[in-house]
Amino acid sequence: MNDFEFHSPTRFVFGKGAERRTGELVRAFGGTRVLLHFGGGSIRRNGVYDSVVAALGAAEVPFVELGGVQPNPRSTLVREGIALCRREKVDFVLAVGGGSTIDSAKAIAFGTLYDGDFADYYFGKDVKNQPHVPAALPVGTVLTIAAAGSEGSANSIINLEPGNLKRGATGDALRPRFSVLNPEFTYSLSPFQTACGLTDIFAHVVERYFTPTADVEITDELCEAVMRTVVRESARVMADPRDYGARANIMWAGTVAHNNICGVGRAQDWSSHGIEHELSAFYDCAHGAGLAVVMPAWMEYVMDTDVARFARFAARVFDVAATDPVVASRDGLSRYRAWLRSIGMPLSLSELGARVEDIPALVAKLGLKGNTLGAFRPLDEMDVTRILELAARA
Repeated sequence: MNDFEFHSPTRFVFGKGAERRTGELVRAFGGTRVLLHFGGGSIRRNGVYDSVVAALGAAEVPFVELGGVQPNPRSTLVREGIALCRREKVDFVLAVGGGSTIDSAKAIAFGTLYDGDFADYYFGKDVKNQPHVPAALPVGTVLTIAAAGSEGSANSIINLEPGNLKRGATGDALRPRFSVLNPEFTYSLSPFQTACGLTDIFAHVVERYFTPTADVEITDELCEAVMRTVVRESARVMADPRDYGARANIMWAGTVAHNNICGVGRAQDWSSHGIEHELSAFYDCAHGAGLAVVMPAWMEYVMDTDVARFARFAARVFDVAATDPVVASRDGLSRYRAWLRSIGMPLSLSELGARVEDIPALVAKLGLKGNTLGAFRPLDEMDVTRILELAARA
């Protein structure tokens, strides 16, 4: 196990009616004038907006609002939010929505305090020179989609306009001060949105689980428990979208999968996410759907790097009984693909709406230029090309 520091200061308020404490929590963390940030019209239709506004009113917290967050959140709206916060002297950013809304809120919270262009830390000069965001306005979240884990993470992903570059920034300053998690808010998600969330949660654990680091048994066991839970609860929630128990387990799994408790002390990979970000930036597809296409292809390509690790994954997560590690590994991958298919996810580039002839452009956008991607098996441009070709043939 590698040495590590782990700091996860977010206060989680979980359960039915938890949103009624939103105003109280904003006050507790020093908020006196709030930016209420959200996506489209769904939170107005399902009553979440009214509940949150009522909670802010009960705590006498004034707010200004900025809606319009899209999946794969755009830099244009971030800049609009930064200008609004500065003009209105906002001192707290409240995100109501899923990962895209929360990531956009984090970027606004950072950019409001930063003297330069917020994009410096996502796309530009400070990514390598100063990799951690230094300071941000406090952020709170009211989660409506179990998927990205941004409600507990130190990360934010933004799509730069123009250019369709999707990149991230990180730093403990971006961790939300509090996150309100009411599983009932996920009842209205479509089957496709639910499946994308399940895929994303599972993938966040996979990126940490496949590691070259030895002696990480405790985090291996945690990873396996989360992955098993996601697979098991997926059947329940797809059969009954209003199954509170399933929704609750999935929502908490999304947080645990990405607040890094499953990743400390080990090298993490993240090559599948890096490749997928180019897909969702290029085609504006759902992130979870892109991961369903990329991650199995990545597994197929790198499996011989550590067959024993893949055999353990097969046995512990998908109950594969084969004793030969190669057979077990292949069976595990087959069952992973079957699970993705069972929840309605695409498995090939064509199902995603992507084109084989775009592969060179997708690889070029990664900007590797002699560098490599990932830690489990470092990938160069040719490796990424072959993975995408496998995804095309799936």
